[in-house]
Amino acid sequence: MSEEDADITVMVVDDHPIWREGVARDLTERGLKVVATAPDADAAVRIANATRPQVVLMDLNLGATSGVTAIEGILAKHPDTRILVLSASGEHADVLAAVKAGASGYLVKSAGAEELLQAVRRTAAGYPVFTPGLAGLVLGEYRRLADEPAPRDGSPAVPALTDRETEVLRLVAKGLTAKQIGDRLVVSHRTVESHVQNTLRKLQLHNRAQLVRYAIEQGLAD
Repeated sequence: MSEEDADITVMVVDDHPIWREGVARDLTERGLKVVATAPDADAAVRIANATRPQVVLMDLNLGATSGVTAIEGILAKHPDTRILVLSASGEHADVLAAVKAGASGYLVKSAGAEELLQAVRRTAAGYPVFTPGLAGLVLGEYRRLADEPAPRDGSPAVPALTDRETEVLRLVAKGLTAKQIGDRLVVSHRTVESHVQNTLRKLQLHNRAQLVRYAIEQGLAD
């Protein structure tokens, strides 16, 4: 257990009580702070509003209301919350629906305990996390959307990024940390963070996961 892990707060949302409590127990035993659990979408939105977890582990099959609805409800009130889907389904439609609703990543429930722990850590740090194979699916979909002609509806132009901000954005989209980007560009990690914050502000985005989606949409991700 590290001090960093102890600072990560998590909520687990799943309609199956044994699975829900088992995941919560596994994460707690590995040093994370599970602040709440929820059995359905309505409870997830209500409890997230009260507990403000950093990371929400969200199942999609929650009975009457989909987990996608819960993702949208949580992010509408708390856009800085990071949501990692943990679902039995690996169907393409489910993955894309979750990401378009604002999920930071998507794991299938066959993931092991250690893989889940690392995924939660990376999600808390602001990086997108996907079960192998699903990242390519999401990338392909956003590239398809990026290739479609832009609507002529008078929408305001996207704020221009500097060459360095664009370069940093490309590297963020590859999943590199601020230190790794700084090493590659021969600048300090604080300079990298400054570029990231400037880019977030210009694009009116809230976190790295949204930056990655933007980079994919704009064809900036390799």
